Amino acid sequence: MTTSPAPDVDVVLPCLNEAGALPWVLARVPAGWRALVVDNGSTDGSADLARSLGATVVTEPRRGFGAACHAGLTAATADVVCFCDCDASLDPALLAPFVREIRAGTSDLVLGRRRPTAGGAWPVHARAGNLALARMLRRRTGLRLHDLGPLRAARREGLLALGLTDRRSGYPLQMVVRAADAGWRVAEHDVPYLPRTGVSKVTGTWRGTWHAVRDMRRVLAEAPAVRAGRGSGVR
Repeated sequence: MTTSPAPDVDVVLPCLNEAGALPWVLARVPAGWRALVVDNGSTDGSADLARSLGATVVTEPRRGFGAACHAGLTAATADVVCFCDCDASLDPALLAPFVREIRAGTSDLVLGRRRPTAGGAWPVHARAGNLALARMLRRRTGLRLHDLGPLRAARREGLLALGLTDRRSGYPLQMVVRAADAGWRVAEHDVPYLPRTGVSKVTGTWRGTWHAVRDMRRVLAEAPAVRAGRGSGVR
């Protein structure tokens, strides 16, 4: 029996009915990296399609963006783990310089700041909610961040050590808050944001955006964790 080589990088792709976007997304994952498609209850054949395209499929029956992301993180084995939406709004190839920055040791967490390429790429209500949360995040952590986007990279062991508990929309925010509390060096870089394929399950409606903001406000209300770490800042 042959043993598959260890992946250079694991890319966690939370997925709920993204069959229309999967071919483009998976084709853009850099060579040598492993795509971990976390199926979060799809009914459109996304899981089977992802397998047929060479991805590793992780099943997470508990609904929630954070549940899917964390299932992917715990299934990962590579030293560096990346996260990317599976709706074709973000190009996984853009993660390559993020990974280089992590490996060079200049940053502990690298985030993508979404820059819409078209008028309909980022609905007004979703952008307004993101802006308000980014301002609250800056007050909470002192990090000069502008976006809570899903494109990000960090070392797997460090992420697991953060003890992330949110399993809903607050997961990406909790990751940044706890990283800041741990003294991580956080960097943010502009990335093009494309019109997504299909309708967003989180911020596609005002109601979805409200639920996401509620989840994230709950995370911001957490007491700061006392953790050892290096000095924080944003590049």
